[in-house]
Amino acid sequence: EVQYVESGGGMVQPGGSLKLSCTASLSGFTFGGDDMSWVRQAPGKGPVRIASIGGTGNTWYAAVVKGRFTISRDNAKSTLYLQMNDLKVDDTAQYYCARGWLPSATRSGWGQGTQVTVSS
Repeated sequence: EVQYVESGGGMVQPGGSLKLSCTASLSGFTFGGDDMSWVRQAPGKGPVRIASIGGTGNTWYAAVVKGRFTISRDNAKSTLYLQMNDLKVDDTAQYYCARGWLPSATRSGWGQGTQVTVSS
């Protein structure tokens, strides 16, 4: 089974930027064939899908991050990215990469998450 490992989280001040990465760990896996998404979960709240990218590069963003976040992928490196600019306190959450345009509610195909904290 493919494992996804996120990295790049941390603490940043409002207005700052971070870039998250998510690498698929199974060698030989055709990462480029899968739709992928980023999902975040704030403390005390349910998970929310914020961005998705298809195998052909088509993208979707939640209104709350559109214009500030950019999802991208490097299929040769089996890696998914999320560039986050102009971060706000409300962006504080655990961020997960997940396989699929609409990731499984059971969290099958999700990574372990990386924490992003936006605070002054």
